Amino acid sequence: MQEFHATCIPGAEEVLCDELRELGFASVRLNRGGIPLRGEWRDGWRACLQSRIAQRILVLLRRFPAADESALYAGAHDTDWNRLLSPRTTFAVSAVCRGSALQNANFAALKVKDAICDRLRDETGARPAVSRDDPDVRVQLYLANDKAALYADLSGESLHRRGYRLETGEAPLRETLAAAILRLSGWDRATPLVDPMCGSGTIAIEAAQWASNMAPGLGCERFGFERWASFGESEAAALRELRGRLREEVRPSRPRIIAGDADAAVLDVAKANARRAGVRLSFRHSSIQDLQSGGEKGVIVTNPPYGVRLAAEPDLVRGVAAALTRMHGWRACLLAGSPEYERALPLRPVMKMSLPNGDIDCDFLAYDIP
Repeated sequence: MQEFHATCIPGAEEVLCDELRELGFASVRLNRGGIPLRGEWRDGWRACLQSRIAQRILVLLRRFPAADESALYAGAHDTDWNRLLSPRTTFAVSAVCRGSALQNANFAALKVKDAICDRLRDETGARPAVSRDDPDVRVQLYLANDKAALYADLSGESLHRRGYRLETGEAPLRETLAAAILRLSGWDRATPLVDPMCGSGTIAIEAAQWASNMAPGLGCERFGFERWASFGESEAAALRELRGRLREEVRPSRPRIIAGDADAAVLDVAKANARRAGVRLSFRHSSIQDLQSGGEKGVIVTNPPYGVRLAAEPDLVRGVAAALTRMHGWRACLLAGSPEYERALPLRPVMKMSLPNGDIDCDFLAYDIP
């Protein structure tokens, strides 16, 4: 059994925890900054394939006290690196240091890198190469209160890179963040869902994949663990079998999912992204002012413009507020990058929480429209 750690966007820990439990992972517990879970090595593979909200899946290699640089070097040197590295693989080390005698993260990462190279040289007579841009193995050091934890990243690239979004609009939303706000919205994957300002279509595409039980990692060509020294023919065959089983579990999407936008060019981008993602959506070239309930009830999930785009359209916030408040009986959820949206809506949100979109401070707001 291995101890894994699923990282996520700050604020998304609770919905990630719910997701991992729903997917059947063991020993999942809520934790700030990411979610620990336990399982066999192939459970780590499955987490990379199935989690919609996790940014990365890490596996714990070793914990040890590291009150100074000598202890850090010794602990890293005593770690067994054979599963990950050989003289033919490349690697990189990153570090986070908090509340410890060693405060310089770059220096701490350098000591771990030296220890790894020396260990491999002692065992094989050759040192693995370091690659900062595209390493085969990514090692992460977390040093807190003079205690070190070494992790290897199974993901490779961040898991938000699903492979379907080759083009984006002006303000792209990470796929993992879109998945998080969909789960926060309380959408049941059966009622209609609308994103009236869809941009490149990320929210609607993530909703369609979730509703059809399509594992998001199926679009990823190669994960980090596939480049490890221990990943051979038998592991490749087992991964193909796992991918095949997950493809068999895809089912037709039941709810009606509508993606709308006033920009025809952006809507064409969303259509192309949806085709690559393997989902069918209803697209509407329309303004949010055209939003109508049509007598049915459903959920609106959207990421309205902010920043420069909002400043260029001073009437937009009032238009969004007016459109949402006439959707009687619906739930409306916004990832708002400006406080103007909350001020404009004449309702108290049933849920409000901070959820950053990259380096932009945003609030997730949910309203039940009476």
